[in-house]
Amino acid sequence: MWRFLRNALGFLVASTVLMACATATQPDEMWMDPSYRSLPKKIMVVGVSRKPVNRRIFEDEFVRQITAHNVEAVASYTVLPDELQGDHNAIAGKVKEMGADTVLITRVTGKKTVKTYVPGFYPPPYYGTWPDYYGYGYNAMYSPGFMAEEEITVIETNLYDASNDRLIWGSTTEVVKRGSSQDRINRYIGIVMKAMAAQGLFY
Repeated sequence: MWRFLRNALGFLVASTVLMACATATQPDEMWMDPSYRSLPKKIMVVGVSRKPVNRRIFEDEFVRQITAHNVEAVASYTVLPDELQGDHNAIAGKVKEMGADTVLITRVTGKKTVKTYVPGFYPPPYYGTWPDYYGYGYNAMYSPGFMAEEEITVIETNLYDASNDRLIWGSTTEVVKRGSSQDRINRYIGIVMKAMAAQGLFY
């Protein structure tokens, strides 16, 4: 019984620690130009990725969430080939052609592994009988903590004014690599959109 409780509670502690790392609700770093007084009316969304599929997933989800705020948005892959996604002149030309007033660029800037020490968990002592007391002492001696690992993806999103190329808003967010790629992307974009709305960029 003691061993079952120890294992179950130890697992609960580990799960709680790891979930705390995965439940970010806002970007880790964020900046906005205090002089910007307008609102985006049409956004060109550019997802920078070596994998065309990832680019499309990012751009489509950003477009979906942006249009939910009654702002027009265009996924750049619909008008710009993958080999030109890093070409400023090509992007600027399409931005002008599509009549976009802002450009949102998102990209992965790094990956890392975070290690968290989960201390051993021991049930509270019970002194009713000596076998119970002995069992507690035995488990306490042989219940060490352990290291838990989480893979983190660091993603950057910047919003630029198309008229002068100046940065309007930028953020860096650490996303725990858990669940499907689509789930992580949806969660990340939801965090970014909520932060931008909180700073008055969307209604």
